[in-house]
Amino acid sequence: MHLIKNISLIILIIGYTLAGINHFVNPTSYHRIIPHYLPYPVVINIIAGAAEILLALLLIPTQIRPWAAYTIILMLIAFLPVHITMLVNAPFRLGKLNVTPLLAWIRLALQPVLMAWAWWYTKS
Repeated sequence: MHLIKNISLIILIIGYTLAGINHFVNPTSYHRIIPHYLPYPVVINIIAGAAEILLALLLIPTQIRPWAAYTIILMLIAFLPVHITMLVNAPFRLGKLNVTPLLAWIRLALQPVLMAWAWWYTKS
């Protein structure tokens, strides 16, 4: 089980790092899905991308891993309005991706899974 948890941690770190980098590589896609009632989508995107990268790296040291995991959970909660907005606006095109209602539902349903995955690292 320890090996599985370590491999899962590496996948989590790489996943959040790549997701964070993608905020800077494809910013327009993120600007389009930030709810219109939130001001400064460019700034929100930069903060979200930087937070994903930073929190991924903070998962590495064992001393602060629980804190990073709890913060990832909070970040995922903060991202819920984006996923709800995607669901409300589906279907729509996001770059090369066609966001269907089914895809938007799957993405929204994935949030609790990601939260549980991060929760696994709140304990040693």
